[in-house]
Amino acid sequence: MSILVNKDSRVCVQGITGREGMTRARLMTEYGTSVVAGVTPGKGGQEVLDVPVFDTMFEAMAATKDQGGIDISVLFIPAPLVKSAAIEAIEAGVKFLVIVPDRVPIWDVMEIADAAKEYEASFLGPNTLGCLSVDQAVLGMMGGTARSAKDFFKPGKVGVSSRSGGITSSIAYYLSKAGIGLTTICHVGGDVIIGLPHSEVVKRFQEDPETEVIVMFGEIGTSQEERVADLMMKKEVTKPVVAYIGGKGAKEGTRFSHAGAIIEGGKGTREGKIQALKAAGAHLVEDFVDIPKVTSEVLKSLEKPE
Repeated sequence: MSILVNKDSRVCVQGITGREGMTRARLMTEYGTSVVAGVTPGKGGQEVLDVPVFDTMFEAMAATKDQGGIDISVLFIPAPLVKSAAIEAIEAGVKFLVIVPDRVPIWDVMEIADAAKEYEASFLGPNTLGCLSVDQAVLGMMGGTARSAKDFFKPGKVGVSSRSGGITSSIAYYLSKAGIGLTTICHVGGDVIIGLPHSEVVKRFQEDPETEVIVMFGEIGTSQEERVADLMMKKEVTKPVVAYIGGKGAKEGTRFSHAGAIIEGGKGTREGKIQALKAAGAHLVEDFVDIPKVTSEVLKSLEKPE
């Protein structure tokens, strides 16, 4: 089992006729993702990579209804248009969205979140590379190309949740290189307000029978990591968590990499996150290069003696 997406998930790409949408749709289809439709207003009737294109999400949903409809929509469109496109997808009945673009206005994200709550949907991002369930499917731009994703990421028992796009791929690569297989790799997004923060992704890993260990890359800013620690303290997350918190040299007012990683008013500090996670029983890694080593040790500790 994989979280968020699997080989049976039926996916639509909003913005599929654009350069980025077309490139990433190729990545997704070549990896094995079931892309059943694309949407670009004014481009209905075309095909991209043998995928039919529609003018609206409602048309795409209606056209695919007899085959199972659309489970997921991935957005590759300009940031100012994200709100209308995302809400259209939600109102059309899509239950999970991956919002790739960055610089989506905060108020727009808040309106998307309200719509998602009303229609019992969820979304990843904005400002995300997406997610990849190994040997199942990929959403967004994780892995770069289908060939590299297949070569780099190997199946196993470890789930990865990260606040940095580049680090998400790096952790997954180094874990696989060390012989540690993966279930799902997820970049939660780099903005201040996002759909699925660490805590929500970690809860899904907790429910996944194939994930035995969770590796989390955290950063300064927001309270995402503290919320994971809280779940661990409440025993709502009982699987081992291996955590690395970036931003060692950051001081108040410093922005670390992207909008969501900034210390303000003494909140969101690296030290505070580390203390909370240690108190909750997480395995804290001080040096990034030691993530595979610590993860391997945790996996070995879970092995049942013969």
